[in-house]
Order: sequence, then C-alpha cells, then structure tokens
Amino acid sequence: MSTWAIVVAGGSGERFGAPKQYLALGAVRVLDWALRAAADGADGVVLVVPADRVPDPEPLATTVVAGGATRSASVRAGLAAVPDDAEVILVHDAARPVPVPGVWHRVREAIDAGADAAVPAVPLSDTIRELGGGTVDRSRLVAVQTPQAFRAAALRAAHAGEPDGTDDASLVEAGGGRVVVVDGDPANIKITTPVDLSLAELLCR
Repeated sequence: MSTWAIVVAGGSGERFGAPKQYLALGAVRVLDWALRAAADGADGVVLVVPADRVPDPEPLATTVVAGGATRSASVRAGLAAVPDDAEVILVHDAARPVPVPGVWHRVREAIDAGADAAVPAVPLSDTIRELGGGTVDRSRLVAVQTPQAFRAAALRAAHAGEPDGTDDASLVEAGGGRVVVVDGDPANIKITTPVDLSLAELLCR
C-alpha cells in the first residue's frame, strides 16, 4: 500500500527555550534523525515547519509546508500535502529523533492487519498521583509515543471539521475508528528539556 509520512516540526520551542528541532544532535539536526526514519518507512515525506522556515532547503523531505497554530492544525497542513492516492499515513514528531525501527514496523503491521490507527506505547514506571489526592493505578495507563500509523481515509475523516486533540489517534477513536496499541520503545524519548537532548545524543550513538 502507498505510504506517506508527516513529520511535525512546527513548534516554536517555547518550553525548551529555542526551536529544538533545529538544534544539533551529533553531526546533523534533531529533525534530520526523524526525517531519516520517516523516509525509510514511507514513499514520501511531508515536513511541517514554522512558516519562516518553509524556504529552507530540506533534501530529506519530499514536500515542506507551514504549520498551524496547534499541533492538530499542523498535522492537517501536512495532510493536505499528502497525495490523494496514499493508503497509509504515518505521523511522527520531529522531537522524537532516536532511531527505533522496530516501532515503525509494529505500527505499520497493525494497519496491515486491519486497524484504523496504531499507536506505540510504553508502561509508566513512576507512581502517578492526582493533584486532589490519591494515587492512580498505573497498570491501566501507558505513555503514548509516535510514530502513529493510520489508514489514510480514517485520518482524513478524523480531521474533517478541524478538531483539536493531543494526538491524532484520539481523533480517529472519537470518530469510531479502531485504535490498536503496540509496543513502543523506552529509547523513543521526546525532547522537551536540555537534559533530554543530552540523553538523545547518547541514544543516537
């Protein structure tokens, strides 16, 4: 099946203090690691970036588009650039640069097996406590990662009406789609602080 990937790199880096996706990670940038992984698993890659970065050369991407005000809006901008004949779409955050090829394979295999969406997830290791008091049974919870994989029709339908969500699988699920959870990878960290960047550099070695 024709497969395209959307790499979301449109964040301003407000929490980090700089656009983290453009920082150096080894010999290349953070987003280059994500683009390489996406290109290995897709026929084409749409890179979503801040509007002022659209003219920048991005040889690892098939197409570069400007993101929106929210993550969901940025995914929709990328989705609009995916060819109509794409059957499977992978959505990945550029802030997750560590190579985890097994995760990419597992989400894709779940779509091939009939799921509308597939998300990688890892168990929680910390005790989770509600602010109002009391702990939460962490055995019932998982931390969701990207890449997430979708039947193209399900993802496009989920974004009709321009809803917002913390991830795309939740939008598919809200529309009645079947979401499958597969094993993620603890190494598949998301860079949110300078400490995460240092850890990612060790993991990317």
